[in-house]
Amino acid sequence: MRTKKHLSFRMLILTAIALTFSLASRAQTSDSFYSNIDWQFNFPISNSFADKASGWGMNFEGGYYLTDNFAVGAFLAYHSNHKYIPRQTISLGDNSSINTDQQHTLFQMPFGVTGRYTFNRDGMFQPYISVKAGPQYARLKSTFNVFQNDDNTWGFYVSPEVGMNIFPWVYRPGIHVAAYYSYATNKGSVLTYDVDGMSNFGLRVGIAF
Repeated sequence: MRTKKHLSFRMLILTAIALTFSLASRAQTSDSFYSNIDWQFNFPISNSFADKASGWGMNFEGGYYLTDNFAVGAFLAYHSNHKYIPRQTISLGDNSSINTDQQHTLFQMPFGVTGRYTFNRDGMFQPYISVKAGPQYARLKSTFNVFQNDDNTWGFYVSPEVGMNIFPWVYRPGIHVAAYYSYATNKGSVLTYDVDGMSNFGLRVGIAF
């Protein structure tokens, strides 16, 4: 079952990459399409389960301009945050407990639709504002000794973003930079830890087509 889930996630990510590159090739020949492929760094907010800032993430996005400035599209992103918990005694209930250290991992994968409004589309510097929304899959995992305890959750994701595409050359590609805030409604429990909502502030740097 776990192998099937991993294959499904890999196929979803590979599909997003293929779609992004397909839109990128169209963007090379048409100003109506755009796409971004980004590395991202995030800072978890109000989350003590795995609250260490991390650069283990990527973002894939592509869209079509319905007007001179407004575009709609789709996105898929993923990110992992981690936290080491020193050795401690954890009560498991029923008069049982365990003394161990832990490695916490929080994996988040939102995907869905996006709306973008771009300023100065004919210029070298093209600032924009956007909003992403859709479902988010998240997995909370605690690894201890040779065991692990995890919880797979689904929630609703929304993320406002400000950014800029920079095209220093006559032809694409260019450079993409962005800052975003995200919130998801995912809830989960692992051992004695509870998570109710997931918030992040993050930065993206990548390629713009």
